[in-house]
Parts: sequence; C-alpha cells; structure tokens
Amino acid sequence: MSSRVKDVMTTDVAAVRETAGYKDILAVMRQRHVSAVPVLDSAGHLVGVVSEADLLLKEIGTEALAGHRISAGRRADQSKASGVTAADLMSTPAVAIGPQESVATAARRMHDRRVKRLPVVDEKGLLVGIMSRVDVLSVFARPDEEIRDEVVRKIIAAEFALDPSAFDVAVTSGIVTVTGQAANRAVARQLTEAVRHVEGAVEVRERITYPPADEPEAAFLRPRYQHR
Repeated sequence: MSSRVKDVMTTDVAAVRETAGYKDILAVMRQRHVSAVPVLDSAGHLVGVVSEADLLLKEIGTEALAGHRISAGRRADQSKASGVTAADLMSTPAVAIGPQESVATAARRMHDRRVKRLPVVDEKGLLVGIMSRVDVLSVFARPDEEIRDEVVRKIIAAEFALDPSAFDVAVTSGIVTVTGQAANRAVARQLTEAVRHVEGAVEVRERITYPPADEPEAAFLRPRYQHR
C-alpha cells in the first residue's frame, strides 16, 4: 500500500484571490483557524501563498526593515510590509504538489523546502486541496489489524511466496514483530526491509531465524517486485 496525496489531503481549502485585502486575508485565517492561505488568480490557478509571517511584516514596518545593505530577501520583506493585497503580500512561487504524488514525496518536500503545508494542484495548476503535516502523519493512524493483514497477505504470501503459517506477525500500536524462519539471511533481511515500507509501521522488530552459514542454504529468493 502506498497512499497518495489525494487520499489524505484536505479538500475544503481556505483560499483568497490576488485582490483580497490585508484585513480580508486576516479574517479568513482567523475564521478557518489556519496560519496560511493559498492565493488564486481569477481562473482558480495557484499563484502564491500568504502566511502569518507575511502579515507580520506589516507590524514590523518598512523602516525597521531598512538597512544599508539590502538583500533580495530583505527587499521582498520591505515590499510586503507596504503591501495591501494578497498579490503584494504572498510568497511566490508557491511550493505545491500533485494529487497523484506519494505521501512520502510530500513529506520529503515539506522537509526539504521547510514548509508546513503544501497546496495540491492538478495538471492545469488549479487548486484541488491542501496537505498539512498532520495529514502526512495520518498514515500512522492506520489500524494495527490492517497493517498485520498487509504484512501477512501482501508481503509474506504474495511478494515472497512464503507460507504465512510459518510466521507469527503481531502488531501493537504500529510496532510490527515478525517471528519465523527463513531460508537464509538474505531472505530474512529482504523480508524485514519490505515490512518497514508498510504504511503505518512505526517500528519493525525482526525475530526471524535462518540456518547457520556453514549449512547448505536454499536458493536465493527474490521478491516478485522490489520496493523503492
């Protein structure tokens, strides 16, 4: 199982138009209890994001931001401090993601770009949702029984073509414990690695035994497909 952004994103998005005024933006944030809002053009395309940090620049003021050496970032902050509409205040280009991307990709993008949320846009650039850190973490709320079922049926039985009855799989609060015997060390390692990729698995405790190295080993077993 590999959840996609579309599976966990929020579709009821609080957004504003480029022409929205400062107080209108603030009102939307307060009413919807959000710290940032996507900015859309007249056709609904994503053009930027306005955050609380952008609005705070108004309170700081242009004079406080002035200096002898003005970097590109400082110049942008000064412009925002004097801005009155979403078009003036927004950060652009917006860091976004597509609905078909994986949740793992969304998590990496949030981390790499140091953002708390990702607007979700379709192939035409139209806003279709938004994904927050809480949405990303929702995959870990997956029920234990569902996790166990995937490990037993999809990994042990289907992917590795092993007898599920030869293994005991227990899942408690997302912690997966796999007990059993494999043909060799390579199989044990591959199986354990596959279980680590199961969504919702917080930790994997491997208790798989295999014959000593000096004993004849079964032929190397490859899974039917490789995890990325």
